Amino acid sequence: MITLIGKDIAKKGFEFVFLGPAKECENCRFKSSCIDNLELNRKYVVTDVKDNEQKCAIHSQNIVIPVEIERAEIDVLTTSKNIFEGSTFTYNAPKCDEYCEFHDFCFPEGLIENDKCIVLKNHGKHKGECKKGLRLTKLTLGFVI
Repeated sequence: MITLIGKDIAKKGFEFVFLGPAKECENCRFKSSCIDNLELNRKYVVTDVKDNEQKCAIHSQNIVIPVEIERAEIDVLTTSKNIFEGSTFTYNAPKCDEYCEFHDFCFPEGLIENDKCIVLKNHGKHKGECKKGLRLTKLTLGFVI
């Protein structure tokens, strides 16, 4: 997928979460190639950078560059059992109202309730102690689209 991002951040491997368009984007001539193909609250990674620059009023240096992106891999802590590398499952956030040092791994940016995921790597049991006493496993996930 192609999108446009600021020249200063257009680097292979750069990850970002699309939080929605700026007001200035509504009437931009590049809107369809820039933001229309991005999903709100999704995490993306730049896989390739192109050699073309365009002017943009909202980005640093007022320049954007076309980049190829894909959904980023996401690390998550889960209570799901019987998970192995290559298996697929539906992501459901844990039933937890605590805010702790592991919160961002239990509720990672870019992952939405009921997403279909594939386990790219099972890192095994999480070594940290969950305040709720949940037994957590750390996984790196990709998406089944």
